[in-house]
Amino acid sequence: MEQPAGLARVVQGLQDGKVVKSRVAHPLPTTAFVALLLLVALLSLSTSCGSSTWSTMASGTTNDLRSVWGSSSSDVFAVGDYGTILHYDGNTWSAMASGTNNSFYGVWGSSSSDVFVVGGYDGTVLHYDGSAWSAIAIGTTSYLYSVWGSSASDVFVTGGFGTILHYDGSAWSAMASGTSKNLAGVWGSSSSDVFVVGDSSTILHYDGSAWNVTTAGRSWLRGVWGSSSSDVFAVGAEGILHYNGSAWSKIESGTRYVLTGVWGTSSSDVLVVGDFGTILHYDGSAWSE
Repeated sequence: MEQPAGLARVVQGLQDGKVVKSRVAHPLPTTAFVALLLLVALLSLSTSCGSSTWSTMASGTTNDLRSVWGSSSSDVFAVGDYGTILHYDGNTWSAMASGTNNSFYGVWGSSSSDVFVVGGYDGTVLHYDGSAWSAIAIGTTSYLYSVWGSSASDVFVTGGFGTILHYDGSAWSAMASGTSKNLAGVWGSSSSDVFVVGDSSTILHYDGSAWNVTTAGRSWLRGVWGSSSSDVFAVGAEGILHYNGSAWSKIESGTRYVLTGVWGTSSSDVLVVGDFGTILHYDGSAWSE
């Protein structure tokens, strides 16, 4: 089994089926909403200042939830253990039939009718066409941990033992990653600027032609996100790493806990989550809990 170190702690996990929603004075517009909350849940953020509160939502399941993505505040998907897929319509969460008991670790879509979930121990990938989920074969039996794309015809999936697969809108193909490490997170600013992170602090970058591998530490990384190609954050047991377009450097976060997920709306509005309910916010100048 290829489960990477610390995967049980991956904050792309909404523990015990608990979903938490943030209420803000001015929600993000639909085009800016990338619902990724990682341990505690669904987050609606504002690019402007305003008070916010967290509230628990009834998910209808006690299964651990590992990842969440949405095309809008009324079209959100959460996935997790035992084939769990939930959908939020803006009012309530409801279960969707996945047809499998395999656990899911990642979800991403280009629209409400083009959504992928990945996971399982046998290369499980499901696709949602707006009506139903269907299993698709992508040519691997590896554990799959994350999925991201720049469009419906440019989708990347990462997994165990250096697995990276790419979908061009017609077919899936394996990519030479240059590493045998488990790869747990993927994000890009474009089809020719994609970052992948994984075990042993492995960081890969894709320039549209090939993957280049670098190592930024000794422990594992689990999440990656950026506001641009020169403002990228990676998080894990190493804490927080930042890429400025030239080099990676470790930055002081103010916490000793393991960090497992990162997402933001801009270079001055970044959220990081981790063990023991840790949530950190970066305002462009400093980190705060």
